[in-house]
Amino acid sequence: MPRHTLVVFTNAVPGREGEFNSWYDEVHLGDVLGVDGFVAAQRFKLAKRQIMEDRSYEYLALYEIESEDLDKALDALSAAANTMVISDAMGKDSKALAFTAITDRRTS
Repeated sequence: MPRHTLVVFTNAVPGREGEFNSWYDEVHLGDVLGVDGFVAAQRFKLAKRQIMEDRSYEYLALYEIESEDLDKALDALSAAANTMVISDAMGKDSKALAFTAITDRRTS
C-alpha cells in the first residue's frame, strides 16, 4: 500500500496557544483520523534551536496516509473539513503539503 504524509504547518492566534493546542489535540486530530486513508497523526512544537533560522510556523502536524489513491484521500479530507469544527484560535496562515514516500524507511 502506498504511504503518504500530509505535513501541516500552523500557528496559534497570539495569546490563545492553550486553547489552540487543546482543540487540536482533543478534537482536530480525531476528526482527521476519522477520514478514510488517514491512519496516524503526531504534532510537534518548534524547538528553540534551529539549523536554519526560519520561525514562520510554531507547530507541525504529520498525518500518515495509506491509500492507493492520494487524490481520493485528500478529497475526502477536504469534504470532511466542511463539517469539522475549526477553532478560531488557529492562525489564518497555515500551510499543508502532501508527500509520497519514494524510499523505504531507514534506521541507524
